[in-house]
Amino acid sequence: MRFRYAPGEAFGFTLPPTASQQGADPMEMQQVRYFLALSRTLNFTRAAEQANVSQPALTRAIQQLEAELGGALFHRERARTHLSELGRIMLPYFEAIQAQTDAVRAQAQSLKRLENARLHIGAMCTIGPAILSDLMIKFSREHPSVDLVVSDCAANELLERLAEGKIELALFGLPEGPDVRFHAVPLFQERFVVCVAPEHRFAQQNVVRVRDLDGEAYVNRANCEIFDLARREFRGRGAFVRQVFTSERDDWVQGMIKAGLGFGFFPELSVTDPALVTRRLVDPEFVRTIMLITVRGRPHSPAVGAFIRQARSFPWPRCDFEPVPDDDPREVLEPA
Repeated sequence: MRFRYAPGEAFGFTLPPTASQQGADPMEMQQVRYFLALSRTLNFTRAAEQANVSQPALTRAIQQLEAELGGALFHRERARTHLSELGRIMLPYFEAIQAQTDAVRAQAQSLKRLENARLHIGAMCTIGPAILSDLMIKFSREHPSVDLVVSDCAANELLERLAEGKIELALFGLPEGPDVRFHAVPLFQERFVVCVAPEHRFAQQNVVRVRDLDGEAYVNRANCEIFDLARREFRGRGAFVRQVFTSERDDWVQGMIKAGLGFGFFPELSVTDPALVTRRLVDPEFVRTIMLITVRGRPHSPAVGAFIRQARSFPWPRCDFEPVPDDDPREVLEPA
């Protein structure tokens, strides 16, 4: 490891031009290590033994360091060696440099062993926590020293935060997928469903066809990533809904649906209110693929690699996409 500094600026006095200022190489960490060994032992032979280097090599390194700093660090006498005034001034700074270097190495080793690591994960705000909680719990049990930090935001912001390095990986689910900057690992598919209060007429059906939505009051999720696509499909099949409420908060949307204001259009695993009834929407079905994305070509930290491996092997939910027969009329549930 090499570093540079300006002696006069660091210590409040002026030194003559140093070797580095005259074009020589800057000091190296081994020179700092040899200096500290010699400052402890005040004996070149014992210092060389501590530093696991030959005495001539240690002597040359000290001489090079003195040339770099522009003054003697040790006074050498027949029977004893002691620190010069410059050596005493430099000692606490070199001790601090060595301590910081040791800390950096220890932290790097901890990260390699997934100790005291922090993993920043982003998730689209439309991906519900119920989908991810089991994965997070399993990962935390297997890697208890990794601190998970999860933040949610809209899809475009998520991609930019990932590209800027503010998060390390992201859970994503736009139909068109991420752009070419990113690498995607598909995890599972999730259908969109109609969500209603128990008193709604749709609650009495096994499935809801798109044409059934015509004229219905619709409670809108402002962050729904596919509603523009879905609305075009609805209208193309003669289904025109009446939007009666919009919110960015899914809990408000679900609360309005439960109160009977209208129906909602949700990813199946994002419906969190157990009082609501979900019904499969068909003719056509709308499905999204949840994927784990990283920046293409960017090296992964050990924590990112461990999370990706965990996500690949996780038993994700599976949706059955069996076709509904064309001649099957509206499937009304039989009274209990």
